[in-house]
Amino acid sequence: MKDSEKKLTLSNGVEIPVLGFGTYKIEDDTTALNSVREAIKAGYRHIDTASFYKNEENVGNGINEGLKFIGLKREDIFVTTKVWNTEQGYKNTLHAFNNSLQRLNMDYVDLYLIHWPVTKDYADEWQDRIKETWKAMEKLYNEGKIRAIGVSNFLVHHLEELISGCEIEPMVNQIEFHPGHNQKETVKFCKKHGIVVEAWSPLGRGVILENEFLSEIAKKYNRTIAQICLRWIIQQDIAALPKSVTQERIKSNFEVFDFELSQDDMDKITNMEPTGYTGSDPNLGRY
Repeated sequence: MKDSEKKLTLSNGVEIPVLGFGTYKIEDDTTALNSVREAIKAGYRHIDTASFYKNEENVGNGINEGLKFIGLKREDIFVTTKVWNTEQGYKNTLHAFNNSLQRLNMDYVDLYLIHWPVTKDYADEWQDRIKETWKAMEKLYNEGKIRAIGVSNFLVHHLEELISGCEIEPMVNQIEFHPGHNQKETVKFCKKHGIVVEAWSPLGRGVILENEFLSEIAKKYNRTIAQICLRWIIQQDIAALPKSVTQERIKSNFEVFDFELSQDDMDKITNMEPTGYTGSDPNLGRY
């Protein structure tokens, strides 16, 4: 296996590429299609979207165009989407999933996630809400419509609550994770329970790309700050989901498999001052 084909193995044996392509806030039809297509041409085999992103149709079209361009099949790519907060609940989730599948124009998805643990309208009963949603996802998984199921933005107490009442434990937890915000407690819990961690906003929404400390490390390796951040993540066996709409940066963000950070530099980045946090608290009801 080439370094660029590195994958992480989920608890059910499904493999997930360690570097994926995020599509949050890429809503313009042409831009969404083109960026996903270019990502696949650049080497990405893991594409992440969500119902909330309002771009599933164009992401699906971009995937199909990209696969045709390089002569690959649907099974050669890993596709993730998510159930949004207003879609939670048993029946709602089944309906939402079918809608996502239609928009993506696919027969199945590789990974389906609960987008947030606490929703605004059900903030006082989030425990029951996520368990109802999870039962629907277990059903879809057992029917073979989803290859893996997981969560997003779940902290330790959210995970403990879900695990206490489920038949199939979460296989993935997608969280905000980047230098300056590494969520050590949640990552430790996930690794202990065999839950693969994925990093959304691995570049700190661009804030950490201006960080002087990271700039010095990037100069040392003759790399971009973005490449240093992504390398720091994947060396911890955590999947990273960078996003860009420019061909040059899409390609550059994928060029992180031909160098390695020293353990000393890994530790320094891990212990750097907090920075780049978006302020999205999973304990607060959202939408």
